[in-house]
Order: sequence, then C-alpha cells, then structure tokens
Amino acid sequence: MDLRNLILSNTEQGTLRIRILVFFSDMGGLGKRLDWNGITSILIHSLGEVSMFLFRIFLWSVLSFSLVSQVPWIQAQEPIQPIEEMTPKNRNLVELGKMLYFDPRLSKSGFISCNSCHNLSMGGSDNLQTSIGHNWTKGPINAPTVLNSSMNLAQFWDGRAKDLKEQAGGPIANPGEMAFTHELAVDVLESIPQYQTLFQQSFGEGGINIDRVTEAIAAFEETLVTPDSRFDRWLRGDESALTADELKGYQIFKHSGCVACHNGPAVGGASYQKMGVFEPYQTDNPAEGRAAVTGIDADRFMFKVPTLRNVELTYPYFHDGAVWTLEEAVDLMGRLQLGRSFKPHQNARIVAFLKTLTGRQPTFQIPVLPPSSNSTPRPKPFQ
Repeated sequence: MDLRNLILSNTEQGTLRIRILVFFSDMGGLGKRLDWNGITSILIHSLGEVSMFLFRIFLWSVLSFSLVSQVPWIQAQEPIQPIEEMTPKNRNLVELGKMLYFDPRLSKSGFISCNSCHNLSMGGSDNLQTSIGHNWTKGPINAPTVLNSSMNLAQFWDGRAKDLKEQAGGPIANPGEMAFTHELAVDVLESIPQYQTLFQQSFGEGGINIDRVTEAIAAFEETLVTPDSRFDRWLRGDESALTADELKGYQIFKHSGCVACHNGPAVGGASYQKMGVFEPYQTDNPAEGRAAVTGIDADRFMFKVPTLRNVELTYPYFHDGAVWTLEEAVDLMGRLQLGRSFKPHQNARIVAFLKTLTGRQPTFQIPVLPPSSNSTPRPKPFQ
C-alpha cells in the first residue's frame, strides 16, 4: 500500500514540524519512533489485522499527544522540498572565504587546501574512498560533499562540529589532514599584506585570528547550494521535468520508506541513523559514529544521514567509501536499512530518480591568491 506522509506545521513561527510517516509493507511488526532536530517520525511497517478505524484512532491519539498545543492546520505535501537560491549577505566576507578555501598555504605542506578533499569540480568531494592527508596519510573516513552542507544538522559523519564554522577549523589542525596549527595558519595570513587588507574590509579592525578565518570559510561554504535540479522543477509543478521511469523511481523511493531518513531540501543530513538496521553492515573501517562523540555505546554505528543531492557525483558511497555504484548502494540500503530486496527494474528506477537530484553546480571565478611576502613561513611538504 501507499506511504502516507502527513506534515503538521506551526505556521506562525515555522519552528514546530512533526512528521508522521506511515509505511505499509509486507514486513511484520511495528517500526520505531525517531526523533531528530525538531522532527518526530513514527514508522509503522505493518498494520496486520488492525482495522483502518483503529489506525485512525491511533493516529489521532499520536497527534493529540504530540501536539498538545494548537496546530492550525494539517497539510499533505512531499517529504522533499526544493533547494532555494542563496544570496550572500556579505559579499566581501564570501570572497575572502573563497580565497581561504582554495589557499593551500593553510596546510603544513603548502599543498593541501579545503578544495583538495571537497573539490568543487567533483561534486564537492574527492571521489576517493578516503581522502589523502599530509605525507600521503590515509584518511579515516570518506569525505562528505561540501555542497548544501549548510543544511546539515551538524558537520562530519559523527556530528562532532555543530556548524560549518566549527568544522572549518578541524582539518587545518588535524595532523592527518592539513597538519598545521591554527597559530601557524594565522602567522601565514598575517605575513601577506593583501590578506591583511581583505580581513579589514570584511571584519573591520581587530586583525586576523582563527575565529575570523573559519567564519569567512563558512560564509563561502554557505553559498555552495545546488538549486534547480530536474526534481526541484518537478516539485515546483513542471510535470515534464521527469521521465516516467524517474517518477516511478521516486514513488518506489518514497513508498519503500527511504524518505524516513532522506527528506527535506537536502534529502538527508537532518538525522543520525544506525548503519545496519535489519542486517549488520560489514566493514573494516574503524569509525564508531556518534559513539565517538557522545561516549554512549547505543550510538555506535550511528552516522549522520548523508544528503542525496548530487549523489551521482559524490561516489564512492557510505562512511567507509566502500561502494562505488548507485546500483549497489541502493541494493544495500534496501536490505540493510529497510529489510527490502529491490528487484532489478525497481533498483534501476530508483537510480534514475536519484540522478534527477543533481542541481546547478556553483559557478564562480577561481580566485587568484595573493602572493606570499618575504616573511611568509615556508611550506614543509616533506616533514
């Protein structure tokens, strides 16, 4: 039967959204309640012999319990929303952040920049199983895309950074990534007269510090959205934007329960979920997920749900980068997360739908970085 998606919204402030996702399938047993970032989802895998009358009572009781306060109306809508255009608030700050994003002098080697692992010519990732850090260090985890990352509830797979600003400081000082220190990075920037001028234009007096460096990088990253995908155009009413197979793929994606985790404008990024619900996920990757942050054993293998925007560009997939094709990724997610085995034609249609999520890629002029001065600390690529 069909997935029913009811979304209750507080229209006054837009702060309370409670989503009830009801998923009927041949699988027995009730699902589970998932709470994340102001959204509550309740998955029901099978009603069995329960009558629709009792189901309506159940649903009403859930709504009454969850929404004791007034909710003016109920509106049915798609679980995925279009990505909106982004207009920078401070263009000077964004331009400064763009230069810093591309500047390899923020690394010990003078060779690695933010763009090295989050390449904007490659979907905001590096298309490697794990990234390559200083001295060819093998990274511990697959590099997530930077595109639309401002929509995530937190940054990194384990959510250890609350926002893009906090995330931007991590790789600079990580010995396995850029292998610098925040102090040395600031020394480099302070030694370059043009950077001194640019920071003053963006922040006023106060000079250069790591807080301002990461704020500028985050301001640039916030502009890296990918609106106007074919699926977005379909959401806005253009029925010709999708082919028949792509639309069938979306229906399978939606009705199978994929939207319980992959929803919202980013089609993901809004919750943490366990990798391997119906079957354990087999991997040699040592990443523990949220447990590494919270210290709670129940959070082991709980990872931030990745965005599916531009997913055809961001292979390989999963936190360990072990899967290189969308077809295999769809098959594994169906079995591990939903307890479903998609037939070949269903898999092909879901993949066709996923490719419609590729949006307009960020376009801008690559910055010409200011030259180092005689006092700029020299890079040390082989130490």
